[in-house]
Amino acid sequence: MEKEVKFKFEDLKVYQKALDFIDETYVVTNNFPKNETYGLSSQYRRAATSIALNIAEESGGTNAQFNRFLNISNGSIKECVVCSTIANRLNFINDEQNHKARISLEELSKMSSGLQKYLKHNNTITNN
Repeated sequence: MEKEVKFKFEDLKVYQKALDFIDETYVVTNNFPKNETYGLSSQYRRAATSIALNIAEESGGTNAQFNRFLNISNGSIKECVVCSTIANRLNFINDEQNHKARISLEELSKMSSGLQKYLKHNNTITNN
């Protein structure tokens, strides 16, 4: 059996939650109207994916670099809030789906902020 190759950022709970949110986003956007394939659906998916990508991208750098990418990730979280709101207003998703997305995004935002506070008070550099 081959050894599993794993990077440290993959163990971050905020990264795991971001992956879960991407899964949720793809499920709900699959039901968007076909004419939204290159519109809101694409934007929502890209913003959701950006959350995880930015968490991963600088997790091996300095705390200051990682904090900067967490800020970018937080911007993507806010972008997803807007995408979910628009989708709900246009009746692409129902109130329950919008609420579920907002709960997930709030949790991601809190986790990301908590990680940023940790980074500010620690001089540890996360590697990989």
